[in-house]
Amino acid sequence: MIGTTPEERAECRMWTRRVDLNIAEPLANGYRFGEALKFFEKRIPVAPEASPGLKMIAANRIKWLDDQMGDGRDYICGKRFTLADMLLYCWLDFGNQVGQPLDQSNANIVAWFNRVGARPSVKA
Repeated sequence: MIGTTPEERAECRMWTRRVDLNIAEPLANGYRFGEALKFFEKRIPVAPEASPGLKMIAANRIKWLDDQMGDGRDYICGKRFTLADMLLYCWLDFGNQVGQPLDQSNANIVAWFNRVGARPSVKA
């Protein structure tokens, strides 16, 4: 899931960090400070005014990734299904459930999302 060579492991770690920092964190905090504000406001510091901007950042970074996927990649790390794909799939699925649906104009990510969603492990 990470790779077998140092180069593959480094590539997977790079993409995992990019997904985590650029998509997952703003998506999650956009939700925490927006739709889930009442749940989180007594548990953690929240910034409701930040929610729209965080959601915009996540959407922008998904678009950036869509452009990166346009070079014929089956998965984030090319032909290999990795931890980066699992991470992104889970967060995009979460976003779809909490008011941050995947923009269908991101055709490469939509195709990737459907490809990952068809895997037996996802259906299990």
